[in-house]
Amino acid sequence: AQALECRFRLPDYVILRLDKLSMRHSLETRTPFLDYRLAENSVKELEDSIIEKFGSEDDESVSLEIKTIFEKLHKKIIRDMILLEKKRIDGRGVKDIRPISCELDLLPCTHGSALFTRGETQALAITTLGTSDDEQRVEGLDGDTSKTFMLHYKFPPFSVGEVRMLRGKSRREVGHGNLAEKALNSIIPESEKFPYTIRIVSEILESNGSSSMASVCSGSLSLMAAGVPIKSPVSGIAMGLIAEGEELEVISDILGDEDHIGDMDLKVAGTRDGVTAIQMDIKTLSLTQETLERALLQAKEGRIFILDKMAEAVNEPRRDISEKAPRIHTLQVNPDKVRDLIGPGGKTIKGITEKTGVKIEVDDNGKVMVISSDLESLKVAEEIIKKLTEEAEVGKIYNGKVKKIMDFGAFVEILPGKDGLVHISQLSERRVASVRDVLTEGDEVSVKVIEIDGQGKIRLSRKEALLK
Repeated sequence: AQALECRFRLPDYVILRLDKLSMRHSLETRTPFLDYRLAENSVKELEDSIIEKFGSEDDESVSLEIKTIFEKLHKKIIRDMILLEKKRIDGRGVKDIRPISCELDLLPCTHGSALFTRGETQALAITTLGTSDDEQRVEGLDGDTSKTFMLHYKFPPFSVGEVRMLRGKSRREVGHGNLAEKALNSIIPESEKFPYTIRIVSEILESNGSSSMASVCSGSLSLMAAGVPIKSPVSGIAMGLIAEGEELEVISDILGDEDHIGDMDLKVAGTRDGVTAIQMDIKTLSLTQETLERALLQAKEGRIFILDKMAEAVNEPRRDISEKAPRIHTLQVNPDKVRDLIGPGGKTIKGITEKTGVKIEVDDNGKVMVISSDLESLKVAEEIIKKLTEEAEVGKIYNGKVKKIMDFGAFVEILPGKDGLVHISQLSERRVASVRDVLTEGDEVSVKVIEIDGQGKIRLSRKEALLK
């Protein structure tokens, strides 16, 4: 009897109470979002009281039926408000975006950090810069690959008011992280311009709709805060759809409730000029081209609005990276000089590392990366490498050291491991009877390179260097 009474009386009773508590009331208040939350709590209290009155401990079907009725009513009220009144449960219009705030450098010991808040969704992004040793190695079916840019998305239970054990990454976290990474990957500079490995961790501190797009926004801000020369800032927005027959409405920046009761979840990320990533979930059987165009154009408006808000905090990358980040300077040397730089058994390169404390990476193509958090040590190492790998140039004057005296001239070392011959006729403007009359072994002397033959032999002149 109670179950029957519940079935026939509950809808009218609930609708009457919902009208009194109505979420529509929030549209007329000064604090619509808070009022929306109060109304939501009141509806939950009403649901619990009706379950307590009509439910049965022995038969859970009545309680489940009450919950189902409430869910249907909840969905109907929200959808009718959007379609008929063009208003949403938190008081916004269909195109309105929740309040946005952006903060930089919340974490002083990181290379770059940014907090992006949009309504009740908040993402903290931390950017860390590393070297090639920090690249992510991926073993795939097509062979081994590596990634120099990674975004890791974390969605802890407390972000949605839940308490549960922390385990490995969920499928949802992997998917949201991949979407945010794809959205930002297009703006990451080429390794030739910025030879760093970049890792962003997005910590979702609070979530009520589109935390993946909040990760895109906070990630873009943290990259600029870290001094990464990105091509352009990126923002993201989640679009929704409410459709009943011929009536439909596209809504911007959806809430969690709107995602649940809506017919579409379209996430769009991009710059002012174009889209960098897109993902769509639909619950309708079809979606017309006109509706999709409308949603994308409306998403562009929202995206640019968010970019304007982000620009108030930072509108371009900082000119230099954090002092706490490793410095990487790249040099290009002659590939034939790589062996001179490494030395027998790595003796030479180890000696530079021990002397300066830097890290040196060399490849077979002559690309040398010098890495250090100390700028002065890095400069010292660079100078040593340049001297070791420098090529002699015709017409250039060098300060060399006399290595060997011969009857016909002297051999002078002008670069590490690189000797040239000063013929006796090139020692002075006057006639020289003996080389030892002018030079002795161990002397430092200025000489000019006057010729390098096809075999790489260098001819030097002290006489021409003196004329300079």
